[in-house]
Amino acid sequence: MPNQDNSGIMIYAQITNENYIHTVFYELLDKAHELSQKLGNVEISAVIFAPESKLEEYKESFRNMGVNRVYYFDNPKLENYSSIYYSKLLQELVKEVKPEILLIGATTQGRDLAPRVSAGLHTGLTADCINLDINEKGQLAATRPTFGGQLMATILCKNYPQMATVRPNVFKVHSVNYETNTEFIKKDTSIIENLYNPVEIKEFKKTTQTLINDLDNAEIIVAGGMGLKNEKGFELLKEFADKIGGSVGATRPAVESGLAPHSIQIGQTGKTVRPKVYIACGISGAIQHTVGMENSEYIIAINNDADAPIFDIADCGIVGDVFEILPEYMKN
Repeated sequence: MPNQDNSGIMIYAQITNENYIHTVFYELLDKAHELSQKLGNVEISAVIFAPESKLEEYKESFRNMGVNRVYYFDNPKLENYSSIYYSKLLQELVKEVKPEILLIGATTQGRDLAPRVSAGLHTGLTADCINLDINEKGQLAATRPTFGGQLMATILCKNYPQMATVRPNVFKVHSVNYETNTEFIKKDTSIIENLYNPVEIKEFKKTTQTLINDLDNAEIIVAGGMGLKNEKGFELLKEFADKIGGSVGATRPAVESGLAPHSIQIGQTGKTVRPKVYIACGISGAIQHTVGMENSEYIIAINNDADAPIFDIADCGIVGDVFEILPEYMKN
């Protein structure tokens, strides 16, 4: 049963290195409104590490997206992400506000922050979720892949707050304007002044691979599996992707075989994507991969095995040799 001392849903709003709020926050916020209704329309709050001057840029988004309260921390020491500072301040805030549910995006930063916070609060954490719901007892029911992606497990948290991280692109944002009278509350940061922080971030740099393969925002993704056989297969894939204005992705087996870098891996242990068009080339369709791309708007599968599981979720299936089909398309 829900804890009477805890109420509301709190969401972490991550600021990216490009100074915008990470899109996963809006995805979680949209889902939070659904969960809130099932909990009796509880309040939704956000927490953000940003100076007041920067916060002004985000205030309209918070109001339009229906956030009741925004707690913010303003301190020069928080300009760059710090595991020590961020986790300590978030722990203290949660102890004060006592939300029933705490949601964090499963970004690189979120995957570092969430377990530190859950450990400090002595509560559970369900990581890398693909769905969130409220069960008949009013508990957060968080679903994630388990046993190597072979099964889906729905997990309940015994302690409060109930915590979960969710991958970017799992939930869709609906165009609803809530026009809320949001309250912005500045929180004290003095607790971190005497904390020892062993890590200092000097500079952020994007790799060339990241710049070329921005899978999170790609509208077209051409992904390859072991059916591409070798490096030449992925060279063909890249050529085809360039031809149609797409980005290149890969399955875990292809990455582990050295055919593609980990930065473009899609699936349970890689990225979750939601492009308009997803072209799966030489991919069998194991759940470890499909969990990361099954929400694509239109899926095209090319495989020489007519019984490959990928055809079960594809909108369009082509049975044939990738090395014959892609060159034919590039002629046009």
